[in-house]
Amino acid sequence: MFPRFTLTFSILMTVASVAAADTPPRYNDRKPQRYDLTARASEIDKRVKAHPEINFLLEKDGKPQDLQHASVDTRVEPQGKLVIWLMGHSQPLFERCSGYGLHVIRVHYANGWFSQFGKEPPPADDKFLGKIRLEAATGEDFSDVVTIPKPDGMAERSLQFVKWLAKENPQGRWNQFLTSNGRELRWDKVIMAGSSHGSTTAARFAKHQKVDRVVMFCGPRDQYETWQGLESATPANRYFGFSHILDGGWSGDHYCRSWELLGLNEFGPIVDVDDTPAPYGNSRRLITHADVKGDANRAHSSVVPGGAAVKDAEGKYIHEAVWRYLFTHPVDEVGSPVEADADCRKDLRKP
Repeated sequence: MFPRFTLTFSILMTVASVAAADTPPRYNDRKPQRYDLTARASEIDKRVKAHPEINFLLEKDGKPQDLQHASVDTRVEPQGKLVIWLMGHSQPLFERCSGYGLHVIRVHYANGWFSQFGKEPPPADDKFLGKIRLEAATGEDFSDVVTIPKPDGMAERSLQFVKWLAKENPQGRWNQFLTSNGRELRWDKVIMAGSSHGSTTAARFAKHQKVDRVVMFCGPRDQYETWQGLESATPANRYFGFSHILDGGWSGDHYCRSWELLGLNEFGPIVDVDDTPAPYGNSRRLITHADVKGDANRAHSSVVPGGAAVKDAEGKYIHEAVWRYLFTHPVDEVGSPVEADADCRKDLRKP
């Protein structure tokens, strides 16, 4: 009797300990508020360097180029998740993420290679751009055409920024995203997110490193490559995409092929959010036909909170529910599998 009781008690204590470890720490802030913080990457980490060979600079025309941003709102119930945003700073996006109870950062990392190597099509290697993306994200040697050291990659700059935030903004409890020895990020608590070029790199990194979730606005692209179909460290149900039907990524079959190569048709059909309310059939593939006056460039950017996003007659963004869904919908709630789209061209290298 006693051994069984001891074993049962031990199991219960273990379960309780795991549950406690996964519970986001409460804020201890005497003046709860949203904190918006900035810091230059080169001031946080003296190892940081410019890479003029790929037009990646720390200063330009006398102005800093390596400014990084972070937000957390201690008035909101914490979710215990860190969003790493891979695109230009978007205050409207940061305000929404922090309003969902998420921590969010944007880091300056060596992504200037795109203007040099991102022209279509890439060489015969169908993972050419993907290798560059992975090197830019990790600071590890994956590509033969760029040399990006670890301090200038996304992962290390994120780590150093979070360590700085933990010291500068203890009210935000940023230390929860560091391992116990403080040497690594807790990637299991990270949401990789980005738009366009940034969403493509976010997806590529998530193939390599398991993360909590991937949010892909107007992406991913790399339409002549097949890395999207590689075995993924991050389960496919954790990838969420949102794009506008007038975006050139649709006319060229770029998004449909990437989403299917990622395996997202296993979690429901493509859903138009303007016709179907949340939770959009629990799908991972969301689109909009919102009025952008026929402007494809605006369509590309309209899915992200900001100046190009569509508003209603009262001046309110029409996709608030979509943005919340992308960042907070339970990953285990999925739609029913559907067949691949026969009209979506998978091999765009062929004429």
